[in-house]
Amino acid sequence: MREQLFRVCVWLKGLDGALELAGGAALYPLTPAFIVRAVAFLTHDEIAEDPRDFVANALRRAAAHLALSGEHFMALYLLVHGAVKVGLVAALLRRKLLAFPAAIVVFAAFIGYQLYRFTITHGAGLVALSAFDACVVGLIWLEYRALCSAAGTSPRRDS
Repeated sequence: MREQLFRVCVWLKGLDGALELAGGAALYPLTPAFIVRAVAFLTHDEIAEDPRDFVANALRRAAAHLALSGEHFMALYLLVHGAVKVGLVAALLRRKLLAFPAAIVVFAAFIGYQLYRFTITHGAGLVALSAFDACVVGLIWLEYRALCSAAGTSPRRDS
């Protein structure tokens, strides 16, 4: 059961990484002006129906605040973040022992960054994502211990 849960969660992390890669690749060539126009077009009907629509107005404000450097930063962030996730997931699924501690460190760093961002944005999604990532880190640790035990080695360097 633990191994199946590990595989499902790791596959979900891989899917998340692939979506980040796709999002970063799609976002990189776009200009802030194009994004503002696209968001305005997509939210036009909702704003016409209710000028105070929270989601539509939030999307419009977010699009209006995009700067070219910030947009490229987000695209590069998504590309790097996604590539790291996909690479680690591939190594985890192939049972590469060194990938397990590396994934724990990297995913813990992602959790730290997400929680830092939460202190700025107060986005509940960041807390949910961090909780999921914490579960994934725990499952990676348990799977790593099981693999080391089966191989007759210890997950600790000092033993």
